[in-house]
Amino acid sequence: MSHRPPAELYLPPEDLEGVGEDTWLDVIHKMEEVYSRLVTDEVELEEKNAQLEQSQQFIFSLLSAMSDVLIACNQDGLIEETNAALCDLVGRSEQELRGTPVLDLLADAQSVQRWQLAMYHAASHEVAVVELNLRDALGQPVPVDMSCTPRHNSVGRQVGRVLVGRPMGELKRAYHQLRTAHDALKLAQQQLLHSEKMASLGRLVAGVAHELNNPISFVLGNVHVLQRYGTRLSRYLEAVHQLDLPEPVRALRQELRIDHLVNDLPSLMEGTLEGAQRTADIVNGLKRFSTASQGEVTRVELNAVVERAIQWVQKGTAPHFEIHWTRGPDCHVNGNAGQLLQVMMNLIQNASDAASANSAAGAAAPQLQISLTQQDGQVEVRFADNGQGITPEHLSRIFDPFFTTKSVGKGTGLGLSISYGLVEQHGGHLTCANLPQGGAEFTLVLPCA
Repeated sequence: MSHRPPAELYLPPEDLEGVGEDTWLDVIHKMEEVYSRLVTDEVELEEKNAQLEQSQQFIFSLLSAMSDVLIACNQDGLIEETNAALCDLVGRSEQELRGTPVLDLLADAQSVQRWQLAMYHAASHEVAVVELNLRDALGQPVPVDMSCTPRHNSVGRQVGRVLVGRPMGELKRAYHQLRTAHDALKLAQQQLLHSEKMASLGRLVAGVAHELNNPISFVLGNVHVLQRYGTRLSRYLEAVHQLDLPEPVRALRQELRIDHLVNDLPSLMEGTLEGAQRTADIVNGLKRFSTASQGEVTRVELNAVVERAIQWVQKGTAPHFEIHWTRGPDCHVNGNAGQLLQVMMNLIQNASDAASANSAAGAAAPQLQISLTQQDGQVEVRFADNGQGITPEHLSRIFDPFFTTKSVGKGTGLGLSISYGLVEQHGGHLTCANLPQGGAEFTLVLPCA
């Protein structure tokens, strides 16, 4: 690297005569200072160039890493700078975009009007937020939420605009995911509350059943004793009435209707026994319900479980639901009686809801056909309702957790899912299909004990 000394260091030849040695030394020293200063300036310049290149590389990496689209344009709306996100969206390179109008990226007239309004606000040194439809690589409109900000030079003069925005599709997907997660959390919370309520209900039912057992036992025991006493009293009165009783006694017999009372006692005893026995059966059912969660496996007669489920649903939530039950041969399975009862009740209740909804639309009265058959070591229970059936898109998801076609507040979407899991735990399977004549049919298959 060579540098020419300053002009003041050059002297004409005629002026060099008589110049002393000290003068030449000063000249040489001056030249060394100038050269050293030039070298220092050269090093500083190279360092500044390196810093500038590093800054440019840093800015480029930031622009490339941005997921939001970026457009920097001049006062006339011509693109001066973009980033990779915009290039990927519109399917054009940065070189192709540079120098083109922003209007060329807009997909419709409404977006053009919004862009012009944003340019007007930016001219007034205001920040504008506007939704624009950009034309993507396939020519389809993509909504983008844009923020338009004035851009100034080093002296504060406005030289253009900067637009930064994110495609609304990403925001909508993020919002949808957030909403789905929130709904799932709410359902999980409701399920936890429901589980706690059911656990508390189970403890309450167990206590009530225990308390009711004592008076029911008293009633049953006393009625049996009264039956024996009644038999004895009848024999005694029959013997007394065969005697020649005084007229006042015979009159009192007629007045008190002793013969009618004695004849009516057996039926009264039988009715009392029947009522007490039914109460005892209800208490036993409550006790089975309270211990259902314990998972106790016993040998269960399935016809009795179906009949108990029918009785509970009809006496509880569906008193007018017509159920046609075809009892099968005595069939035993190994399982938990409470859990199998829960499955049967869920299937019957769902059939009632589906058939009742169809009846409300003017169709036939809600009905359910239940049949039990046994073959090849398996028992099959079919539940066929006369509802509207299940749409094909819902049929594949009918056993999914939290899936329900009922209105909000009418169902949690867990009944069929829980039933499906309980049946699998018992070594069986639960399926669903639409009937040709309309309605849906659930088929429960369990291995025989």
